[in-house]
Amino acid sequence: MKKTIFSKAIAILGAIAMLAGVAACGQSNNAGESGNGLNKVMFMLSWAPDTNHIGVYVAKNKGYFKQAGLDVDIVAVAQAGAEQAVNNGVADFALSNLTNVGMYTTKGAKIKQVMQVQQKPSAIWCSLASNKDIKSPKDFATFGSNESDAVIRRMIQTDGGKGTFDKVTVGTSTFQTLSSKKADFGGFYATWEGVQADMYGPKLNCFTEPDYGVPGNADTIGIITSNKTISSNPTLVRKFVQATKKGYEYAYSHPDDAAAILVKEAPDANLKLDFVKKSMKTIVNGQYWGDPAKIKDGSFTFGTNDTAGAQKYFDFLAEENAYTDSHDKVIHTAPVAKDISTDEFLK
Repeated sequence: MKKTIFSKAIAILGAIAMLAGVAACGQSNNAGESGNGLNKVMFMLSWAPDTNHIGVYVAKNKGYFKQAGLDVDIVAVAQAGAEQAVNNGVADFALSNLTNVGMYTTKGAKIKQVMQVQQKPSAIWCSLASNKDIKSPKDFATFGSNESDAVIRRMIQTDGGKGTFDKVTVGTSTFQTLSSKKADFGGFYATWEGVQADMYGPKLNCFTEPDYGVPGNADTIGIITSNKTISSNPTLVRKFVQATKKGYEYAYSHPDDAAAILVKEAPDANLKLDFVKKSMKTIVNGQYWGDPAKIKDGSFTFGTNDTAGAQKYFDFLAEENAYTDSHDKVIHTAPVAKDISTDEFLK
């Protein structure tokens, strides 16, 4: 086996090393009065605009933020990562996930997830369907101790395989990396790249993490802010969370309309409407954001943090020595999901 490639979640981890020494800097918040009398707020994307971000775009388009007294700027992710930007006060809010929050807090960051959009894993590990050497995860191989290595190692072991691999960092396109044969397999999201592959190719052979022994929920995607913002301006956090929640709920109930809004509000992303619609259809049909019936009858509150699922995944990563501190020393104790998330602003 030759090489594997980083998943998007792991690409973010490259910025974590930059956190050392700056975690305590704590610049002031961006939130303040804008010229129109609204409270100015900066929201940072976690990567390029996609359906994981769609509720924020809907909230802005539908005027939910304005109704809450907020003037929200949606900005591109910083080179150092959205988590670090929030931690340092460069951005007020960002899209992230509890896994990344846990990784960053072990480095000293003071951030917290205040709303979780995605309620079940969507990560898939895929090879090109044309690569007949890979029939299941046992045909992968593993080495190392970070998150991606831990996940792949568990999948391989569950499937009865073992070995080693080299890693390459994706430049612009994971698909191009696979097609150029610079790598044999890589990490994707079923709700985005999986849809892209189905619609436009290349055809993939994919394996999901839960089916091969990876416990808990690795994809606890949601909204984060800093502990400082929560303590100093809880009213702002509540207004932003409530408006954002309303945007995601609208998208979940009106997926085609929401898709059109994302395409319109993020023109630089050059998104195709049919593709975004199919991504939203995948999210809705797969109930990735929660059971619509339970949301409707009130037995599940949209945006609730899945601390139980996250903790299972955290404990697994700790067992695999995937956590390190700001000095790259292995930490054997997992982050506590309940300590780095809160549902208090959903009500």
